[in-house]
Amino acid sequence: MSKVIAMSDKAMTQAKANFEMYYTLTQELLKFINKENIDEFLELERQRSDLVARMKALPETEDYRKTAECQELVGKIKPLDMQVVYKAKAWLNKSRQQNATVHAYDIQGMNSLGNIFNKKY
Repeated sequence: MSKVIAMSDKAMTQAKANFEMYYTLTQELLKFINKENIDEFLELERQRSDLVARMKALPETEDYRKTAECQELVGKIKPLDMQVVYKAKAWLNKSRQQNATVHAYDIQGMNSLGNIFNKKY
């Protein structure tokens, strides 16, 4: 019986560590999206997605989620998550707008006669 309790305690400790890591990764995501370091942001998002998969695979995650300690941590995570989503969407919209502007000046679809005027003689 004590072996089962020890396994449960270990799993609960892992569930707690997972939530704390999720919180840390969310803070880091916010830091990198603020710096517009998208490569690092995407790598951290991949790591966070992997962590979520591990959290879902651990049955004790639901038990830990019911604790007051976890609820407090979730209370800290939710506003950060909202900021990350908002800033990521804002960056994506800005990027799309810049991309559209660049393509507006793209002359590949124009008549080749017009390219004569762009050459230096």
